[in-house]
Amino acid sequence: MKISTPTLLLDKQKAMQNIRRMVEKAKRNRVRLRPHFKTHQSAQVGEWFRAHGVEAITVSSVRMARYFANHGWDDIMIAFPANILELESINELAARIKLHLVAVNQETVAALAKHLQHPVQLSLKIDTGYRRTGIMATNYAEVDALVQQIREQDKLQFAGFVVHDGHTYKQTDTDAIQTIFNTSVYQLRLLRERYKSKFPDLQLSIGDTPSCSIIKTIHGVDEIRPGNFVFYDLTQQRIGSCSFDDIAVCMACPVVAKHPDRGELILYGGSVHFSKDVILQEDASSVYGRVVELTENGWSGPLEGIEVVSLSQEHGVVKASPELFDKYKIGDLMGVLPVHSCLTANLMQGYLTTAGEQLEHLTGLPQRELVS
Repeated sequence: MKISTPTLLLDKQKAMQNIRRMVEKAKRNRVRLRPHFKTHQSAQVGEWFRAHGVEAITVSSVRMARYFANHGWDDIMIAFPANILELESINELAARIKLHLVAVNQETVAALAKHLQHPVQLSLKIDTGYRRTGIMATNYAEVDALVQQIREQDKLQFAGFVVHDGHTYKQTDTDAIQTIFNTSVYQLRLLRERYKSKFPDLQLSIGDTPSCSIIKTIHGVDEIRPGNFVFYDLTQQRIGSCSFDDIAVCMACPVVAKHPDRGELILYGGSVHFSKDVILQEDASSVYGRVVELTENGWSGPLEGIEVVSLSQEHGVVKASPELFDKYKIGDLMGVLPVHSCLTANLMQGYLTTAGEQLEHLTGLPQRELVS
């Protein structure tokens, strides 16, 4: 297929290898893998997980849950604080799948208890250090009150505790990531001990790609929910979660201008395609993408002496060494590895595999196709 505009390429074999590796790690550690589908948001990519025996998934919105329910997934966790303004849709989903919700406060639990028409699994989101949202792990008074409130409702089935260690994304040291993981597991196990007499089947669920990729022995939890690992990206490579060879997506962007006096090439590919995520280098410079050479079956590793140094809405500015600057001409396609594959995929709204197959993305579908 001829590429004429910014296009997100997907290497199926790399993605399948990433899936297989995580599935095997979960089996080896005897934990359930409930992968987060917010990274790919594609029914076709979801089937690659199903082929490896995955049966339960995580999503980040009611809309996403409905989309995957419509494609046959019947055990779905929405790992985002339940939005009580969507109770009608939540009831529709709960009528046909095993739905898991997450709550962080008594107001949400009360609204769910009052309006739910079908039973749902409900977990409490615990903050073990990320400081985004969740109940502090040591705030036993609040947890006690919420657990008791849930226990009194017939439509709410207390499932356990979930954690997302997003602060691992700020680390580049394996020991630091291991420490974050150990701290979270310790706090979760204290919670399990506190409530296991009343809830012997209480589940502990944790999910972040750095921990699940880097740590060899995953202990003390029942479930892991990584998502980005299916594609990986430059952020994960810098953290140490993957190698450049594991990154399964690459942008193909047309070269539209050259400025020899500055050694800069201009791409048709800006923040509306990549997002504004950036990697800060040790010399304080900013990198918005690493340039690779596109090949017949994929792409090379990153080239030295050339990188994306700034993005505006539609433009990408690439700084290149004289040798690499001369290599490209107007109308060429340049390959760029994204800093954050989740946001890039969300913005691009679809994929072109290296085998030439078009794959869908939830954001590229009209709303009417998402109604059951």
